[in-house]
Amino acid sequence: MGLLDNKTAIVTGSSRGIGAEVAKILAGEGAGIIVNYRQKAPRANKVVAGIEAAGGRAAAVGADLTTEEGVHALASAAMENFGSLDVLVLNASGGMETTLGEGYALKLNRDAQVSMLNAAVPLMNDGSRVVFVTSHQAHFINSVPTMPEYEQVARSKRAGEDALRELVPGLAEKGITLVVVSGDMIEGTVTATLLDRSNPGAIEARRAEAGKLYSVEEFAAVVAAMATADVEPGHTEYAGGSDYFGKSAE
Repeated sequence: MGLLDNKTAIVTGSSRGIGAEVAKILAGEGAGIIVNYRQKAPRANKVVAGIEAAGGRAAAVGADLTTEEGVHALASAAMENFGSLDVLVLNASGGMETTLGEGYALKLNRDAQVSMLNAAVPLMNDGSRVVFVTSHQAHFINSVPTMPEYEQVARSKRAGEDALRELVPGLAEKGITLVVVSGDMIEGTVTATLLDRSNPGAIEARRAEAGKLYSVEEFAAVVAAMATADVEPGHTEYAGGSDYFGKSAE
């Protein structure tokens, strides 16, 4: 018996990286998984195939979360494929890309997160869980400076976290809890690669400061654990970056 038997989870941005690993872990706990992708269908299908090969249940759904059609299609897919929606992992993020236009970081990291949650809530039952994935660089941006190359993204993700936290009381009335997982830089992610490309040596420098950076698999395990953890609404779970602890996140 898994912790999520007969449950359904949507993991946004799960065709690769952290999202894909979270999807695999939650599937291993018995959940039916909606694997979300924006453009990379083959990658998402490979994640689904891996879950199914391990005896799990999953479906790949292409959806652009910055559109109303996309968020509603993704929420509906949970019901159509598995009949419920019990866990929403808000993992998709971005903004380091240079081809998606000015304001894209805020559109994805704040507006799309709120839209996705609002589309999901009417389908979620008492006891459901929402997990928002962020970084220390974003979570602590108001008190701890970050690299100039990442500041716009960090502020947009902090704006997304703040907007979601404003919804915690209303979610609690419906029996839905929202928790936040904040991690230091994660080895091997797209964001880390782009940062190191624009600021060579950035990852090595952060590794030296922190002593250790989590791998994708290690961080995904923390995120997945928060889908069922017994924590208070609005709880923040930290992964890595102990030098941030004790500093204000306000």
